[in-house]
Amino acid sequence: MAARVNPHLPSAQTQICAYPVFPMKEPDFNDPKTKQAMEHIRSILGFIGDDANREGLLETPRRVIRAYYEHFCGYSMDPEEPLSCTFTEIEGYDQMVLLSGIEIQSHCEHHMVPFVGKAHVAYIPDGRVVGLSKLAKVVEIFSKRLQVQEKLTAQIAGAIQEHLKPRGVAVVMQARHYCMCYRGVHQPHAWTTTSKLTGVFLNNLATREEFLRLISITQTPSM
Repeated sequence: MAARVNPHLPSAQTQICAYPVFPMKEPDFNDPKTKQAMEHIRSILGFIGDDANREGLLETPRRVIRAYYEHFCGYSMDPEEPLSCTFTEIEGYDQMVLLSGIEIQSHCEHHMVPFVGKAHVAYIPDGRVVGLSKLAKVVEIFSKRLQVQEKLTAQIAGAIQEHLKPRGVAVVMQARHYCMCYRGVHQPHAWTTTSKLTGVFLNNLATREEFLRLISITQTPSM
């Protein structure tokens, strides 16, 4: 894909942008793998004790495939691409950039059921910044895969640290896991909090405390 340059920005602010949109087009229902997946869904419907041939379930395999196509589209996307769009004309800005309250919708890799919540992402730039929406894009790319929350938190922080090379990255995630809300231990009001800190967020107590204060980490999100 060719790089896109905004002609309205000064040269010092030139952006190199090559990130795709999420692949929300219709799945190819003629593809042999898609047909095989739909047959597996029909088998699961029979396994749970229902009749895959009854009226209400006839289109269920196609609907599930469409849903999976959306839920797991992150596998076809590269988080490096949104992070390649950077700005260098920032007047020497070297303080914290925080995007808080990013919506998380992912699926547990153990039970393939949802976990949902919020992510708070911060970094301290070292000469360049990235568009705020690109931070949310990185969160969504990794979320749209089978995940555990610990891994998801580390992936987001790792991608930002690797590709943006800031002085430090902080990611905190708070989520409710349906695999423990409505099955198993049945704890629908339990929240899981994970964090990943790098650079100055890890090594500088004042920076870490500022980040935690800004996101009010002691307050459980309401959903």
